[in-house]
Amino acid sequence: MSAHELSPQAHAALLSQTIELPSWAFGNSGTRFKVFAQAGVPRDPFEKISDAAQVNRYTQAAPRVSLHIPWDLVDDYEALAAHARDNGVTIGAINSNLFQDDQYMLGSLTHPDAVVRKKAVDHHLQCLDVMRATGSTDLKLWLPDGLNYPGQDSLRGRQDRLAESLAEIYAALDPEHRLVIEYKFFEPAFYSMDIPDWGTALLHCLALGEQAVVVLDTGHHAPGTNIEFIVAQLLRQGRLGAFDFNSRFYADDDLMVGAADPFQLFRIMHEIVSAGALAPDSGVNFMLDQCHNIEPKIPAQIRSVMNIQEATAKALLVDTVALEAAQTSGDVLAANGALMDAYNTDVRALLADLREEQGLHPDPLAAFAASGYTETIVAERVGGAQAGWGA
Repeated sequence: MSAHELSPQAHAALLSQTIELPSWAFGNSGTRFKVFAQAGVPRDPFEKISDAAQVNRYTQAAPRVSLHIPWDLVDDYEALAAHARDNGVTIGAINSNLFQDDQYMLGSLTHPDAVVRKKAVDHHLQCLDVMRATGSTDLKLWLPDGLNYPGQDSLRGRQDRLAESLAEIYAALDPEHRLVIEYKFFEPAFYSMDIPDWGTALLHCLALGEQAVVVLDTGHHAPGTNIEFIVAQLLRQGRLGAFDFNSRFYADDDLMVGAADPFQLFRIMHEIVSAGALAPDSGVNFMLDQCHNIEPKIPAQIRSVMNIQEATAKALLVDTVALEAAQTSGDVLAANGALMDAYNTDVRALLADLREEQGLHPDPLAAFAASGYTETIVAERVGGAQAGWGA
């Protein structure tokens, strides 16, 4: 197969697709049992961005890097943004952190104590200052708040406090800013999370206003959840702001996207393509949220970008005329077959052709391996404290 088998519109869509990378994916990570150190890991946010830029260099599909505050605190954010531009990338979403302060043990934005809630709100105002200094437009909020036991606190009262806290943060947004609200079925709380699902996130967004949207993390659902249905519903409401792409086998595993269930990733991208949400001006930001525990950091991010590109290419190859005809006539087998034919198509040669068209090596992983970058950073990054999960 070659690139000319795509329609001109699909060809353009693939060339314009971009995926945002997480700065934390380039640091050391692990499980709650062990964090595994790797040679050459970044020691500060500047080195994280330098590594992320390598992914964009060999794919031309990853031009933004998400930051996490306070993990990525620096003295001069304008200098960090300039460093990103010098490396061919820009700063993407700014992620707040509400899960590593002792005062947040019983909650942050939903804490019974107004003093603690104010501290959590003020942290988001700090994140907004980082956004203004770096040119970021998205403030991403994942809320770890919740309850471990029935009766521990008032379920309704916590929602009231959350609404009040979110309203304070929302009121501080600049006109070009968005508040991107994430949800998670469980963990770290086990009885009830305060934003456990897309419906709760959406209700708060609708109450806040047009600048509040939902981010969908593919690992944050109960087993068997039909994620593409959620995608379709949020798109219908115009409130799907972003994805955090990763894979899971059991819970929030944060594995490479497409590694556990590539067919699910294809189904999600089919809904995106069907709704026209692949367009750069759709307002849907494709991001990775992964922790590479045992695999090398930069190649793992390259592989993840390639997996999304493959799923997208297959979604763009769906024969929509045949699919709609089968759906209209009630031909169940033909309708399912239209999707399966696209999914079973090997698009690797098609994507290799597209990369060569962009002046890239057809195999980004091989090109990066041959570049010598890994050997260089292993030799140069000696001394100092390696960045890692929580640092």
